[in-house]
Amino acid sequence: MDRLKQILFDFFTSLGVSDSNASYLNMIAMLIGLLIVLFIIDFIVRKILLRIFSKLAERSKSNFDDLMVNNKVFRNVAHIIPLLVAIEYVPMVFLDFPYWENIIEKSLIVFGIILTLWVVRSFLNTLKDYFKTLPRLKDKPIDSYIQVFMIFAWVVGLFSAFAIITGIPFLKFITGLGAASAIIILVFKDTILGFVASIQVSINDMVRIGDWITFDNYGADGDVIEINLSTVKVQNFDKTITTIPTYALISDSFKNWRGMTTSGGRRIKRSLSIKLSSVKYLTTNEIDKLKNIQIISTYLNKRQQDIDAFNTNNDIDKSQLLNGRNLTNLGVFRKYLEIYIENHSAINKDMTIMVRQLAPSSQGIPIEVYAFSSDKRWQNYEYIMADVFDHVIAAVPYFNLEIYELTPGFLESK
Repeated sequence: MDRLKQILFDFFTSLGVSDSNASYLNMIAMLIGLLIVLFIIDFIVRKILLRIFSKLAERSKSNFDDLMVNNKVFRNVAHIIPLLVAIEYVPMVFLDFPYWENIIEKSLIVFGIILTLWVVRSFLNTLKDYFKTLPRLKDKPIDSYIQVFMIFAWVVGLFSAFAIITGIPFLKFITGLGAASAIIILVFKDTILGFVASIQVSINDMVRIGDWITFDNYGADGDVIEINLSTVKVQNFDKTITTIPTYALISDSFKNWRGMTTSGGRRIKRSLSIKLSSVKYLTTNEIDKLKNIQIISTYLNKRQQDIDAFNTNNDIDKSQLLNGRNLTNLGVFRKYLEIYIENHSAINKDMTIMVRQLAPSSQGIPIEVYAFSSDKRWQNYEYIMADVFDHVIAAVPYFNLEIYELTPGFLESK
């Protein structure tokens, strides 16, 4: 290198150029030559590395090396070799220009730090993509942890770069930032909160990617598609995207429907209101008529026998229907609904099945069906619930009951 430098210098002076100008021309010529060499080295090394690792990725059964190629890990690593060559030979190029030599050397070191961060980022992105392919990790907030590592790497890299540019030792530079720690905490407040929230969300298993959540404060009602350090993205059922701060998951209240999706059924909780004036005791003739309804005929026979036995044993005067024990059309209707729900093919028989009477109001007596459909898919669930209540509404007149028609609608909780 020194011999080449002397040859170029002698060549320029032989052309009648002054020593000062010859030094400048010599530096420019050597710099251009070094840049050409660096470009060639970078091109060759990059091609060789990409070819080698692409071949290895094709033969490997794991997709980790494929992801490394896709995230340009080897491409970024290839730039390190020409950078090392540049750091080695730049002092020789700028030997006669110490001021520029110092600037260029610091610039190359700073670029080396940035290049290292690129390599780290590419590798972390590869880890993120790989972890998401693993069944036990694909629903975890991997993005949050990757972002934390990346932020830490960028902070260390930037501090190192500032320390190199200012000429202050790294440890001394970090110590000097202690006085500004309050400002740093303020600037990174959301990041710190998000990091803590991500850890708590993961440890407590509060939310996973793919969970259906309802977050009223943010208008979110849909599936979680991404969890990162600062935000949680929810794709609502109308295909819009709602962004929620990660720390809101631990500071506010929200509903996670995972328990329903992993259980044996999806809850049906809907009621209709019966007109108060239509409720009455049943006469013997009316009971005999209701016995024609097959699913409650056995119940009515047994129930009527028990009631008749009680009234006879207690010498009840049945000239007034009110005396003694009696069946009501509303009570028989509730029993009919219970048996009907229990025999419905789409209802999970291993979970709670109940038909209950709620507190009467100015809008009648609510009769609520509480059960769980075996099929939890939204569309099928709505069909099953509609099918059940189509039958329930149509059955009301058979018991001489009336629906209170001014009700605003059926109450429903999914």
